[in-house]
Amino acid sequence: MALRNLGHGLLQSLRIMARNKVGFAGFLVTLLIVVVAFTAPLFVALDMTANIDQIYQPPSLKHPLGTDYQGRDIFRQILTGGREVIYVAALSAFLVVLISIVLGSLAALMGGWVDSLVNAAAELVLTIPHFPLLLVLAGFVRLNSPAGLAVILALIGWGTLTRTIRAQVLSLKERDYVQAARALGLPTSHLLFREIMPNMMSYLLTQFVLTMTQAIYSQVGLIFLGIIPLATHNWGVMINLAWNQGAIYGSSSVWYLIAPITVIVILQFALISMNRSLEELFNPRLRSGE
Repeated sequence: MALRNLGHGLLQSLRIMARNKVGFAGFLVTLLIVVVAFTAPLFVALDMTANIDQIYQPPSLKHPLGTDYQGRDIFRQILTGGREVIYVAALSAFLVVLISIVLGSLAALMGGWVDSLVNAAAELVLTIPHFPLLLVLAGFVRLNSPAGLAVILALIGWGTLTRTIRAQVLSLKERDYVQAARALGLPTSHLLFREIMPNMMSYLLTQFVLTMTQAIYSQVGLIFLGIIPLATHNWGVMINLAWNQGAIYGSSSVWYLIAPITVIVILQFALISMNRSLEELFNPRLRSGE
């Protein structure tokens, strides 16, 4: 019975998301890219052995996207190079949302010195330029761990969302149902997680997706600038190597640069488009024709 209800709920959610054609297309493309990124390494062998006889081959049936500066298949690198990028972006976005919920809610509900302290910390984070800070951090911390990189991106990216969640909670806590719960003496945790947060799910999910897109840009930008060691293989490393190897100057070699940029742009566009369907799914007021 539980599985039946779960299946019915999932089908109903997909129907609501399908009302927005662009948003649903974005959802399907995002799902496809994520599934391929995490399953392809299990089935596709990434051979990074240099093959000097195949350097910068144009696209063909054998090499759908051509080969790179060492004769390695670009298509296989695309298939196997997205897992780390998506993992870092998703983990960073999750941490940003979590930190922002905790700090923003505490500031709004407790007020006083807690509100002042959180606001001051958020303003400090927003004031410090992120890339110069990361350059300094790179001198002390090795940014070669995906989880470590996600944590650092989250620590410098929570300022804006914390302030907006604080404003949302300040507004919601004045609603009648929250005031009624407070009058009954219910604890702050009940007010936050049972009365306020359910009404912010649409906003939080949208912010999670938008934060993911920002984290992808930041991560790829750091790799391109060489701040992160190129010890692993992903789309950002491909862009760095393609640029440094002068791939942009040849008609056959340019595929090495265009391929990872294109798949990142498609992923970003799909994530942003998917937000339309997610907003309609979690906010019934946006649905039309019901």
